[in-house]
Amino acid sequence: MNELSDPNDLSDLNELSDLNELRDLNELRSLRGDAPVPDTDRLAPRRALLTAEITARSEARRPALARPKPPGRRAFLAIAGAVTALAVTGGAVVLLSDGTPREAVASSGRQLLSPGASADTLELAAATVEKLGAKEPGPKQWVYEKSTSLGQSAPTTAEAWTRWDGTGWARLPGIPPSGRIKDWDPNKLQVTYGPNQEEKWKKEGYDDRSQRQFYRFLATLPSDPDRMMRRIRDEHAIGDIEGETPAQRDWREIAVLYRSVLIPPRVQAGLFRALAKIPGARVEKGIKDPIGRPAIGVTVTYDKRAASGAQGKQEFFFDPATYVYLGDAAALPGFKGTDFSKADPEHGSPAMISVRNAWGVVDKPGARP
Repeated sequence: MNELSDPNDLSDLNELSDLNELRDLNELRSLRGDAPVPDTDRLAPRRALLTAEITARSEARRPALARPKPPGRRAFLAIAGAVTALAVTGGAVVLLSDGTPREAVASSGRQLLSPGASADTLELAAATVEKLGAKEPGPKQWVYEKSTSLGQSAPTTAEAWTRWDGTGWARLPGIPPSGRIKDWDPNKLQVTYGPNQEEKWKKEGYDDRSQRQFYRFLATLPSDPDRMMRRIRDEHAIGDIEGETPAQRDWREIAVLYRSVLIPPRVQAGLFRALAKIPGARVEKGIKDPIGRPAIGVTVTYDKRAASGAQGKQEFFFDPATYVYLGDAAALPGFKGTDFSKADPEHGSPAMISVRNAWGVVDKPGARP
């Protein structure tokens, strides 16, 4: 179990107190006139030491009988696959089980963390994901994604394969071509190949990018979250919405970035730190994602209808142990409640919900991790 996820464990308060004391000490030191302004890269070693110290203290305090049993082989493989989400070699790299509970991340109840505890949790998430290894897939490899859309209609699940160099696409179930096609079977893998458009898109200034181009764009982003978000706003070009606040724009930018299946670990860390800077963003623990998997959430609430049309709770879902992205949800006007796993479009609970069931890198369309 994640040490900070149990609201009944008073040791969590001690850990947060330690974090706050260190934060206060840094603030006092910053009052020196000659103190340099710390940036993300300069603070990274201290973050790593702090995380290791918290883990060591927590393990030392826990009774042996309270520690979770080692997971079985199947659960271990699922956890190991998630931790090495971007350590891509030849075949598949990631496949989370659809709803399989894991003792190591068992929830002890829904808990909305304070702003300070939320910031500490997001920093821990950033320090965790930036340690992941990363290797770019080969140009002829395919990125696989299984996803589910729900909230406004009955759940719809689809599988998609995209060739890394942008020259191939495949999908199940298939999408029928225009016009009526006799004996067309949607359950037969639909594979389409096209010319390499990367240079054309680049020269003509199109917003379209292949998976490879987008990954390489992300890899150029600065590690500092403020500079990273400025660069994303300048170059990502998702389109302006009149009346949208800067915080709402950043939230929407991050939501679009998470649509990319592979994100460099350093950028994943930057996104967590950017989320921590969004006014009103809070971490929610002890929850399930919309398809029932254990999760933590990062959420904001729009009291009034945003320029994008969203109103009410907005949430990103992450694995509670590895912090890999699981999906996101946006309440629309009329959404009832705060639990997206109970969204009921048939009874006046409209929401836009997207879940990533499984993903990885494979060598051909139709292959699965």
